[in-house]
Amino acid sequence: MVSPWKCVRATTACILTTLFAVPQNLAAQTHVVSPAELQKATIAATQSRQHNIETIRQLLSSPAAEKALKSAHMDPQQVKQAVSRLNDQELAQLAARASKVQADFAAGNITDRDLIIILVAIAVLILIIVAVR
Repeated sequence: MVSPWKCVRATTACILTTLFAVPQNLAAQTHVVSPAELQKATIAATQSRQHNIETIRQLLSSPAAEKALKSAHMDPQQVKQAVSRLNDQELAQLAARASKVQADFAAGNITDRDLIIILVAIAVLILIIVAVR
């Protein structure tokens, strides 16, 4: 004969197993991203990266930058090529700084000497980041 307590324990075990086996918020855990949204996000990230690369390369292509790099015994072409090896976060930070430097220089807020120092520092930073990887 089966004791009533065994039935109660078995029933309780089945109920608890069911409760813990099936997540309560199963519907909230489903995240569906459409292929169009994924493609749109990928294109936006690619365009942002390309814009950042062009911003940095534009700064490094200026006559003052090439002169500064050559005076520091750096190959401007090597520095420009190294830019594409930076990750997205590094690119975004350097592009923001490059834009600020260009704007400050155009506004007359920094001198040629300051620009040369900043350009050499940016080039050294790029080469160090790439070399460390």
